[in-house]
Amino acid sequence: MTPKRILVTGASGCIGHYITETLIKQTDYELYLLVRNPHKLKVDTKSRPGITVLQGDMSRIEDFTDLLKFINTAVLTATVWGGEDIFNINVTKTVELINLLDPQVCQQVIYFSTASILNSHNQLLKEAGEIGTDYIRSKYECFQKLANSALLPKITKVFPTLVLGGDDTKPYSHLSAGIPEITKLINLIRFFKADGSFHFIHGKDVAQVVSYLIDNPPKPNELRQLVLGQKRITADEAIESACDYFNKKIYFRIPISLGLANILIPIFRIQMADWDRFCLTYRHFSYENPVNPESLGLPNYCATFSDVLRVHGVPRR
Repeated sequence: MTPKRILVTGASGCIGHYITETLIKQTDYELYLLVRNPHKLKVDTKSRPGITVLQGDMSRIEDFTDLLKFINTAVLTATVWGGEDIFNINVTKTVELINLLDPQVCQQVIYFSTASILNSHNQLLKEAGEIGTDYIRSKYECFQKLANSALLPKITKVFPTLVLGGDDTKPYSHLSAGIPEITKLINLIRFFKADGSFHFIHGKDVAQVVSYLIDNPPKPNELRQLVLGQKRITADEAIESACDYFNKKIYFRIPISLGLANILIPIFRIQMADWDRFCLTYRHFSYENPVNPESLGLPNYCATFSDVLRVHGVPRR
């Protein structure tokens, strides 16, 4: 029996690295890893047979037309965060790639979007499409265009929340890169209260979910839109968890109000885009039924805020 043929785009990115590493170690699938620069791919692609590194660019995805006809599962993590080509890559070329897959051969497309385009009920957030950053608006637009795809019944859309990850062999996510600096401010942060909530998920946990989905595609009557995240945590709970981790006492807490922020922003001439102002008002980026390894009956790697500090090598005090 021929092993499944899996395509992973954006394999050299943070999430792409974790997914690729997991699939190499835990499966015998034939893997096709699409990267612009193979030198940025730090996983061991020689550790077993059946791994092909494809040097190419999403802007010329048509160069891989013949291969795409034989792909059983496409994991689409490739994205552009900014620049002139953002809508071409994140929308036009992503849709083109999906349309080049053979509906008779392809069993599933796992498409990576972002939870930023969803509201608290996991429905499209209209402000994301109107005033979001170019990145967010590109994801919003692609979500809408996928509704017209012939492969729509086989597209599993995943919406990562705040992504953590990175180490000596993997690029750090934007959030993880700033954690060491944030922890240095704990002596100050512990005396403030903030009204807000969020979810996070580590790249290693994302990879476990993706591996599960490849083996267990949603059935026709099952949900194909999954928000990836651990349980909702409030900003205050995160601060309290960090204080416990560092053995810091909280003697009092000063509420940070929206009114205070609106006063400080003009005083200090802080430049804020419309999306930034919206986020400041919205505050609760929480979602219904977040999916993580534990919700699928698998062990979590990074489930709590203490885990976040631990896996980033932040020493306890």
